Amino acid sequence: MTRTSATSAPERAVSDQAPGGTDLSHGLKQRHLSMIALGGVIGAGLFVGSGAGIAAAGPAIVLAYAVSGLLVMLVMRMLGEMAAANPSSGTFSVHAEKAIGPWAGFAAGWMFWVELCVGIAVEAIGAAHIMQSWFPSTASWMWVLIFMAVFCGTNLAAVSNFGEFEFWFAALKVAAIGVFLLLGVLAIFGALPGTEAPGSDNLTGHGGFVPNGANGLVVGLLASVFAYGGLETVTIAAAESEHPVKGVAQAVRTAMWRIALFYVGSMLVIVTVLPWNDKALLTDGPYVAVLKHLDIPAAGQIMNVIVLVALLSAMNANIYGASRMSHSLVMRGEGPRFLAKVTGGVPRLTVIASSAFGFFAVLLSYWWPDTVFKWLLYMTGAAVLVVWGFIAVTQLRMRRQLERSAPEKLVVKMWLFPALTWVALAGIVAVLSLMLREEDTRVQLYFTAGLTGALALIGYVRQRVTAAKQ
Repeated sequence: MTRTSATSAPERAVSDQAPGGTDLSHGLKQRHLSMIALGGVIGAGLFVGSGAGIAAAGPAIVLAYAVSGLLVMLVMRMLGEMAAANPSSGTFSVHAEKAIGPWAGFAAGWMFWVELCVGIAVEAIGAAHIMQSWFPSTASWMWVLIFMAVFCGTNLAAVSNFGEFEFWFAALKVAAIGVFLLLGVLAIFGALPGTEAPGSDNLTGHGGFVPNGANGLVVGLLASVFAYGGLETVTIAAAESEHPVKGVAQAVRTAMWRIALFYVGSMLVIVTVLPWNDKALLTDGPYVAVLKHLDIPAAGQIMNVIVLVALLSAMNANIYGASRMSHSLVMRGEGPRFLAKVTGGVPRLTVIASSAFGFFAVLLSYWWPDTVFKWLLYMTGAAVLVVWGFIAVTQLRMRRQLERSAPEKLVVKMWLFPALTWVALAGIVAVLSLMLREEDTRVQLYFTAGLTGALALIGYVRQRVTAAKQ
């Protein structure tokens, strides 16, 4: 079995050595990595999905996003500690294999891969629907095919192409959120022409700050947790950057203000400017509803463009992340060996395999939308929490190993270790438990548990067979 091992120099990534001696390239520049880290927290779920959370929790959605944001920051800090010590395109899967065992690396890695590939399908379908609304005479499948071809092609080329696409995608998303927050703050203080300061009326009126009680807050909390998915990609990208350790450290250290500004700040602006029970928050989406309320011309179309960019950015990042994770798994003997070849610094066969799985999932959404595709969505419904759980357990074990064998690699340290690691693990378990309260999330939890159990069993059997052969 070929294993990914750490190099002695802290500024070198773990080498994913392919047959023929060709390594993954280090073509991502620091500006690419910085913008990927900055824009990676801004997804379509924030622009669109947050409306359901607001409808459930009311103004308390601010509290829900703050609590889930704290959990995400702890997870990112743990992941950052391990990624800075041993940068690898396999990120937490590599760390789990070393700290827990090959079965854990196998299960965590392939779980993440399936999650990303299903995400590719969901984002492609969402982007196609927006394009179809602009060009009604076109077919949805045509746009899906175009987007899949474009971003598969982008990822087949040099990694710098992926970085350049994500740089500009992220720049546009960050700019959009920045303008939205600026307009919102001006409106809150009555400084925007044609607006009056709403004061705290929308925060405390219409049933109070927590209008739907604890149940509504729980639903809002669950919605906010899943909006943060995808943050792990920056640690994958760091392994192909010019300065992996520096890049990871910088991304992790700026996570707190990014989450506070983009997520918590946005929610605070929305529920302050508009009543939480305004129907437009669900029908138009919270960002469009606020812009329309402020009489911003063409607000709906502006946000459609931003959501389209967010969806395409996520597609691009998911193809990249899935291809690198599967390549790392293959190189460690946990996948089909024929996919291991690297050409021009790019694992093109795993790019094609990941894109193909994503496109196949799109076909499933057309053929069996209410059965097979729905099951696929359910199987990955709680995948992000399972991955976070692996990260927390891995960091608990790996930190002790690093303190004994290579303390100089701890350039990013988890705060108040091990107390906050246990707090994060308890938080993950608590969110999984809360999923049992709602029928839809309960079904997702069961399906995800089934997939996790199956992958863990396969990984364990492979581990025993490998050990028996040695």
